[in-house]
Parts: sequence; C-alpha cells; structure tokens
Amino acid sequence: MVNPRKMEQMLHEPVNFSIDNALKRGWEMYKTNPGLFIAFFLIIIAVSAGATYFLEDFASLVTIFISPALTAGFYLAGNRVSREEVLEFSHFFDGFKFWFPVVVVTLVTGILTVLGILALIIPGIYLGVAYSFAMLFVIFAGTEFWTSMEFSRKLITRIWWRFFAFLLLLIVINLVGLLFLGVGLLITGPVSYLAIYAAFEDLTGPYLVEEDHKINLPHEPEP
Repeated sequence: MVNPRKMEQMLHEPVNFSIDNALKRGWEMYKTNPGLFIAFFLIIIAVSAGATYFLEDFASLVTIFISPALTAGFYLAGNRVSREEVLEFSHFFDGFKFWFPVVVVTLVTGILTVLGILALIIPGIYLGVAYSFAMLFVIFAGTEFWTSMEFSRKLITRIWWRFFAFLLLLIVINLVGLLFLGVGLLITGPVSYLAIYAAFEDLTGPYLVEEDHKINLPHEPEP
C-alpha cells in the first residue's frame, strides 16, 4: 500500500512538468511493442464503433461500463513497459480487474465535468483537465474514487495551464493522425495514452514507490 503521508507530501513539493519529456517517453514506450498497442487501439475503436452501430441510443452504456476498463488497460500496459516487464496482449485486459473503481471514478468525474460546463463552461473545462489523473490514482495508488479525484485535481491545478496545453497538443496530434486517412491515428492514439501515463509517472513516481522502488498495482484483486 502506498504511504498516505508520501501522497500528501506530493502536493507540497515543487512540481516540474515537461510536455516534451512526456511525449518522448510515450513514443519510446510505444516503440517497444507497436504491434500490440495498435491491435489494442483497434479493439477500442471497434468496440466504440460497434456500440454506435448496433446499440444506437444505448451506445453510451459501452462508454460508461466498458471504455474505462479499456483505457485502464493502456495505462497498465504502459506501466509494464516502464518497469521493463514482458508485455503480452492479455495484459491489456487487466483493466477489467479494476472494473468497478475505474467505472465509478470515470462516471463521477464525467458528471461533475458536465455540470461544470452547463453552469459556466469554464468550471467544466477546469475539472475536465484537473481530473485527468483520477483513474491513474485509483489504479496505481489504490485510493478510492473521491480521494483519487482530489489528488488529481490538487496536483494538476498546480500546473493546470501547462497540462491544459499538453492535452490540447495531444488533440492536435491526433487530428493530424486522422488527416492521413486515419492510419496515423493508429500511432498517435496509443502514443497519447502512453504520454499521459508517462506524465503521471513523472509527477508521482517518487511518491508512489514501494519497497522495490517501482510503481506497483497495490490493490489488484487476488485470483
């Protein structure tokens, strides 16, 4: 279990966030297993497209109950690559081991963000950016959804404008990927997930380490 005192200390130490480093690390992680990352990204696209086509008005159910676990799978894969562990395709589905907490945190952050947008727009944009690490805290720190949301919000608020620029850059990169007949998205999509993970690890790594000095999965359910 991650030491709560270290987590609190994280919010009071100087924060240095490099957009360039996050993108470079995301790219380096992608290059270790491009075939696996592309294959899993295609599954995410297929699930989303299939839900829209076959479920129509009920497609949002897939977004709520399936997509969070798939997103978590990308972050867990990034974690394995960062730890220099063997990455197999089955590992991408480890996000379903955290199904309930990641669905809850995604649902709650989504609701609060929408309410913020409906209220004055700006609060919604602020929360949408500030909660970017909420799921990652749930997975890698083992904290419950509200604590994870608050850690994410408080940490990112300290570098909010820079992180906002980082997310905007990822959007632009993916739009450029779409311009190349959508093929470029098979690279920019996975790299974006991995860059977000890299940013999280860069900002929290020293405070989430355990005895083996690596970010672990503290609350992964036992089989």
